Amino acid sequence: MSRLSRTELPRRAARRRRANRLRHWLTPAPWRFFGRLQETARLWIKTQGLRILLELEDAWVIKKGNHMPPAKKRTRRKKLTGLSEIFNYLRKNTKPIYIVTPTPYSLLGLDQWVGGLEFINYFDIFDGSHPRAFVPTKIMHDEFQSMEDVGNYLVSHPQFVAKAKANPGGKAIFVMFNETTEQLCADAGIEVALAPAALRERLDSKIVTTQLGNEAGVDSAPNIMGEADSYEALMDLAKKGKLGSDLVVQTPYGDSGRTTFFIKSRKDWDKYSAKIIDQKLKVMKRLNHLPGAIEGCATRLGTFVGPVMTDITGFAEVTPYKGGWCGNDASPALLPEGVPDKVREMARKFGDRLYKEGYKGVFCLDFLLDTDTNEVYLGELNPRVSGVTPPTNLITSTYGGCPLFLFHLLEYLDVDYEVDVEAVQSRWNDYDNWTQLVLKQTEDKVELITKAPQSGIWKLTDDGSAEFVRPALNVQSLGDENEAFYLRVYSAGDYCYHGADLGCVLARGRMQTDRRNLTRRAKLWNSGIKAQFESIPLPAVEPIAIPDNISDGKWF
Repeated sequence: MSRLSRTELPRRAARRRRANRLRHWLTPAPWRFFGRLQETARLWIKTQGLRILLELEDAWVIKKGNHMPPAKKRTRRKKLTGLSEIFNYLRKNTKPIYIVTPTPYSLLGLDQWVGGLEFINYFDIFDGSHPRAFVPTKIMHDEFQSMEDVGNYLVSHPQFVAKAKANPGGKAIFVMFNETTEQLCADAGIEVALAPAALRERLDSKIVTTQLGNEAGVDSAPNIMGEADSYEALMDLAKKGKLGSDLVVQTPYGDSGRTTFFIKSRKDWDKYSAKIIDQKLKVMKRLNHLPGAIEGCATRLGTFVGPVMTDITGFAEVTPYKGGWCGNDASPALLPEGVPDKVREMARKFGDRLYKEGYKGVFCLDFLLDTDTNEVYLGELNPRVSGVTPPTNLITSTYGGCPLFLFHLLEYLDVDYEVDVEAVQSRWNDYDNWTQLVLKQTEDKVELITKAPQSGIWKLTDDGSAEFVRPALNVQSLGDENEAFYLRVYSAGDYCYHGADLGCVLARGRMQTDRRNLTRRAKLWNSGIKAQFESIPLPAVEPIAIPDNISDGKWF
């Protein structure tokens, strides 16, 4: 072996010192070797050459007596920019998305936009013909008291659990759910793609809604909060708020048609007092008003808002509930000039405040238009997929080319995205007239259904009756205003009862006049579809106990 020169010896010593420093640098976290090596490789190659790097790697392996762990693959999440990339991403989605509802009506048609989406339903409203609707085989269960009970039954059903576990990591969407639902979903290996139940429960209070509205700069109708255990106490509360004696009283939770009471006399108080005493109350001045609704979606980019609608409420031939919701009219010309912009701005402000509160996704705001002043007031919040979701997605997809609910999904999928909110919003502001009419049984009877109308396209005949035209799975199959898309709930073998949802009619045009009367066409659709049902009285030996609060179990 040749002797090293005096200049070569110091070079080798310096090289060893550098190598030792590199070994020390690598030892605390050897699995990051290749990641850090990338950052320094160019400099080492230029100065010391590839040879020393390979020698150092070998030295580390020999010293540790181990193999190098494989480099962790780093995937950078791509941001979706613009609607085209969003549509492409959702269309190619393979992650299971389960819409768990009594019927598929709430988000019907969304499966045409989103891959991996499937409806999990209790009622088979399409008689097995919908390719993405899964109706588990009926098994024994407790009597349903609410829509939450239906959802819990479905997600705990053995057939659904097997489906979910076979393809884990899915998302689930409900109209109504609770903390039990969240636990059942966790047990099945899926995640609820909605705001937490505890948060939704808190926001659902009409008292909290009013407080959040005040913070967001969204006014409610003149009101005062408090409690009343007598008619005199209610009048004292109203006097304090300068509300007069013609009052609207609301309790915190529940459907507005069943928790809103109109009181202007002691007789009215006596009629409703049992539902009011010991409750926190929102007491409002009764206004000459037009009720309406708008759906929004609170997102990281801001709040998207859908079309403005007016409510169809309280018609005795359609619903047995005084003031109860039974449909919506949607038209740009329904409200006075400037009012739709006020409603949209109200929804945007409130949605932004909801997002700060930790809520993301779709919500529905009910509003009141004071017809004497054209002032718009906040009514109540529905922090969920709601009754206006179907016409909202119909209009935003048909006229704007983009269903509002897509942005809800994006908030709960592992993806970053960016769009021009104002540009998307402008696509949704011009649309034709549409209406939905929710048909309820008004007769106070419980009977066994022996014949029920088929879901699909129906038309009104010259004599005013309804006639089935053709099967259909979505509303876009409609022709002219003489046709309507009807979705059934109950079929032969089910029971009908007072307040039961008999189905929903979706059609072009309006079904309510400017003076808030049902149109003749609306009355014909209501009577024509209901006439298709046939039922028989129950045998005396087979009593059916309808739960006291079954009215809460509405399916729309």
